[in-house]
Amino acid sequence: MTRYTRRQALRSGLAMSLFGTFGLTASSASAQQTATPNILASAQLRRGYNALDGGMRPGTADDQSRVLQQVLDEAARRGDPVFLPPGRYNLSNITLPARTRLMGVPGSTRLVYGGGGHFLSSLGGDDVQLSDMVLDGANLPLQPYAPGLLTVANTRSFHVENCLVTGSSAIGISLERSGGRIEKCEVVGAAGNAGIKSIEATRLAITDNHVHNCADGGIYVWRWASGEDGTQISGNRVERIGAKSGGTGQHGNGINIFRADGVSVTDNWMADCAFSAIRVNAGNNSRIAANTCLRSGETAIYVEFGFSGSIVSANMIDGATGGISCTNFNDGGRLATVSDNIVRNLKTRGPYVNETIDFGWGIHAEADTVVTGNLVERAPLYGLSLGWGVNLRNVLASGNIIRDAGTGIAVSVADGAGAAMILDNMIDGTARGAILGHRWKQAVTEDLVGRRQNHNGGFEQLTINGNRSTGRSLS
Repeated sequence: MTRYTRRQALRSGLAMSLFGTFGLTASSASAQQTATPNILASAQLRRGYNALDGGMRPGTADDQSRVLQQVLDEAARRGDPVFLPPGRYNLSNITLPARTRLMGVPGSTRLVYGGGGHFLSSLGGDDVQLSDMVLDGANLPLQPYAPGLLTVANTRSFHVENCLVTGSSAIGISLERSGGRIEKCEVVGAAGNAGIKSIEATRLAITDNHVHNCADGGIYVWRWASGEDGTQISGNRVERIGAKSGGTGQHGNGINIFRADGVSVTDNWMADCAFSAIRVNAGNNSRIAANTCLRSGETAIYVEFGFSGSIVSANMIDGATGGISCTNFNDGGRLATVSDNIVRNLKTRGPYVNETIDFGWGIHAEADTVVTGNLVERAPLYGLSLGWGVNLRNVLASGNIIRDAGTGIAVSVADGAGAAMILDNMIDGTARGAILGHRWKQAVTEDLVGRRQNHNGGFEQLTINGNRSTGRSLS
């Protein structure tokens, strides 16, 4: 019986890959010759199994699903990890039992989907761990019951680390009613609606992953009904996300939160998303902080539709049709702080014709929101947009710097609009005016920072004071 420690197994696998033998030790060669269902019992490792001793054969064209399933079931029963040495393994319909610990050699252990159902799934098994492997879907179709190349459901503790997930015809990694960690993985080319998607999470962390070149979405955290979620999304790199399925923002987002409360999105780097870098839809108590959002196709950070309690702070936004939006007071969207962000280089052309506010604004807020300490530069429409028609209540805009804008600050004065305070902002260079009252798209006041300095234009719901404007255009 061959005895390995995990370190010895890893060293053995590396040495074998260097010599191009795919790990054919004497015992594994014997396993290839005999390969019976009972061989696993005689191949137990001191701290786990080398899957070769269980009958796995790297580099062959054979379907090895039955053998790997036997290895995993027996190892999980005994609580032992399984090591897969370098090589290609053709597999389908693998179920990961509770207490699975499957590890390989990064970039060299390649599991390839052979079609005909699902690839890897964990259904109700706790304490499942995968690490250091390539999971290749070969772009083959998955059956409808398997939403992802790696499908996880009702698994309390699932951990996947340092894996490359590629070639999925659907979602890359799909979780439902599950928790754990997805970390240091690369998910590329997912053809479904997200590279990583979680529904109804329980204590989930998605950290330090690279998600890119996906057809419809990057990292999605959703719930069927609004409720506590608490997922942490941090340190990820998300880029080149398409919107194959079209729409006006349902698809094409780097990170998308839907009905999930208490989610934090921090320290992520996102670029070239067809719509938003970060979109929160009907999520409460969200925190969006210290993210970098580059070249978004639509609004870079969008907090919308029935949200309540969002902190949007210290983000860097460069290139979008809109910078940050806290909107849809008409659907209950309210209660936010937008502070210490840099928003610049906005553009007026978007992915669709906007029937409401035009593109090219820096920050938009509607209800019970503080907008403070931000810097907006090169916003061809508005630097700040406060309210839309009747959708304005209790918005404070103070201590912001706005440079080179069409209008510095546009504030709604439509009949039925609520109160706004515009205090101590610096506005440097505008084409149309520093502060203008609007009824929807139409400017209806003179510049409220003019020869009389700050005044409310006769609208008692407005308090305007201490603002400074150069009154000149930088364009």
